[in-house]
Amino acid sequence: MTPTSSSSHTLATAVLVESGRRVLALEAEALRASESSLGEPFAAAVRLLAACTGRVIVAGVGKSGLVGRKMAATFTSTGTPAVFLHPVESVHGDLGIVGADDVAILISKSGESGELLALIDALARLGVKMIAMTAVATSRLARSCDVTLDLLVREEACPHNLAPTTSTTVTLALGDALAVALLEAKGFRAEDFARFHPGGALGRRLLTRVSDVMERDRLPAVSPTATMREAVVLLAERRGIAIAVEQDRVCGVVTAGDLTRLLERQDDVLSTPVATVMTRTPRMAEADELGSAIVHRMETHGIMAMPVIDTDGRLVGVVHLHDLMRAGTI
Repeated sequence: MTPTSSSSHTLATAVLVESGRRVLALEAEALRASESSLGEPFAAAVRLLAACTGRVIVAGVGKSGLVGRKMAATFTSTGTPAVFLHPVESVHGDLGIVGADDVAILISKSGESGELLALIDALARLGVKMIAMTAVATSRLARSCDVTLDLLVREEACPHNLAPTTSTTVTLALGDALAVALLEAKGFRAEDFARFHPGGALGRRLLTRVSDVMERDRLPAVSPTATMREAVVLLAERRGIAIAVEQDRVCGVVTAGDLTRLLERQDDVLSTPVATVMTRTPRMAEADELGSAIVHRMETHGIMAMPVIDTDGRLVGVVHLHDLMRAGTI
């Protein structure tokens, strides 16, 4: 079918871009308004969730349900066990997953969704604490819950002010705000986050420690009183680093760069004492440090390899930037 001049106009770049910008502007405005209005009810909701000894039950219908699924997933991945409960399925057997120690988050823009109201009655009989997320403070949902979070928005981004758009964006952002405030209140750490994401790149980055990738055998150790002849052999064989050691403790490092600079300024290189060439205050790693932190340190200072020491300062290994990168720490 050949497009009419009218339909061609509606597909014009300027018109489409302007439509997109209008949506983004409306939703950004709604987020700013939600941020400004955040107060005691939000803090009360976080306290209720933090005190929960069971699970967080998230429920909603339609678009609210889709947002609720994501919300439950975010809580679970940040240390708070959560599950999405479909309101319809709940009254046909799925209510069996709910316990009196749980806290429920119930999402409905109108606060009068029939499916959700049926679930409210069941949760109340079980003694479950409830948090409402609704745009109508006088709705039955709001009146029935222990805490109400306001989802009021000026208008939906849909030109007919009908399709849930702005309101779902605010709901999603408010759910993220709850999850982040809760994980901070519970002292949830990056290492804890990694334990829940062991299979992906994020888990590798957060879980990999220096001890997992460092070399432990045939360490390139040399005495500071030795000559550069010995150090040059180690530089060639042991991937560009020689470590000066006295009484098992690192006292300096010689790198390929040090050798290059020495060759530029003098001819008699091989008989030169290591002590006159080495860097006396080298940057070092500890075995239990996160690999990602060492990668940052190496890249910041242009280092390709680093001695690894124990808590007493003794040499226990060598870690190389390429090994850390292969382990997925970046």
